[in-house]
Amino acid sequence: MDHRFLKFGFCALLLLLGIQNLFGASEEKQVLLRDITTIEGVRDNPLVGYSIVMGLHGTGDKQQTFFTVQTLASVLARMGVEIPSSVLQSTVQVKNVAAVIVTASLPAFARSGMAVDVTVSSIGDAKSLEGGVLLLTPLRGPDGQVYAQAQGPLTLGGYSAGASGNSKIVNHATVGRVPNGGTVERNMAVDLSRMTTVSFTLREPDFTAARDIASAINQKFGKPISTATDSRQINVQVGSSGISSVPELISQIQNLSIVVHPVAKVVINERTGTIVMGGDVKLSAVSVLHGGLTVEVTTKYQVSQPNPLSKGAETVVVPDQQLQAQESAAKSIRLAEGASVEDLISGLQAMGATARDIVAILQAIKAAGGLQAELEVL
Repeated sequence: MDHRFLKFGFCALLLLLGIQNLFGASEEKQVLLRDITTIEGVRDNPLVGYSIVMGLHGTGDKQQTFFTVQTLASVLARMGVEIPSSVLQSTVQVKNVAAVIVTASLPAFARSGMAVDVTVSSIGDAKSLEGGVLLLTPLRGPDGQVYAQAQGPLTLGGYSAGASGNSKIVNHATVGRVPNGGTVERNMAVDLSRMTTVSFTLREPDFTAARDIASAINQKFGKPISTATDSRQINVQVGSSGISSVPELISQIQNLSIVVHPVAKVVINERTGTIVMGGDVKLSAVSVLHGGLTVEVTTKYQVSQPNPLSKGAETVVVPDQQLQAQESAAKSIRLAEGASVEDLISGLQAMGATARDIVAILQAIKAAGGLQAELEVL
């Protein structure tokens, strides 16, 4: 692993620890309910469509991407331009067109005529969508119904320039966006006036948070109108609240706040060697013994020549392999009961452990029952 990456990883961990120490790892934090909950039934809906992008500067799909030419022929046919199938299969070469998949998110309470952003992604072998214009595209929901239409010029966050032997590619030149390029065609409003129960859902399941939310709502209205059904859902009775307007009721509840008790967790990404630990992570009394074994194998080639006047012998190259193994002295640290994250990182740094060593050590500590936190490996 690159030593610069390891140095950067340790600096990031120390910076995280410094921030936690500055503000206090165990300090209670008040958060608004709007930041940790969602309302059941109020969500975005995915939309998808298929179309073509036109106006490319010779960077579109090649001839072997046959469905692009078929789509173009279908578009021209609807406009009164007929192309024979024999000509379509043999001679049509259009390099300024690319087949794309168009996706969008239809927000809750969307109204007809509302504008939404759309994302355009190439599905053929186009080199770049730079400068292209999306053709009118119907966007359908999971039920197959058309909910929006999209069209407009693309904006890209990258580019591709040059030929195959001398080219430069920045970011993804085959994915672009059309800001406000989609227009909602069907209303998606939900009639809140018919709701008798409003259900709030926690983004992260927590029985304590669900209980505290229900208690805060009941204290706000002075009556038991809210109940926590499980670790995620809190139901509120609209009729018992004394407020006839459901949006007003939701607004008042969302502006309430509770104290959040974050779960002690350690997140590890073994592919990159990244480790993120919460400030509430505690360790039981544990000893860590760490030693390094270095094995080096080298191969040297020597020429073996036959004796003079020997018959049938040939000069051959013989590999000479040498093996060297070196085991460094084991290093150990001892952590007392209730040790913090800072104590662990400082001790591991003193041992000279790398980021990947820390990953293995943390997994071993968790297996030994010394890590009082949830260990999540990505």
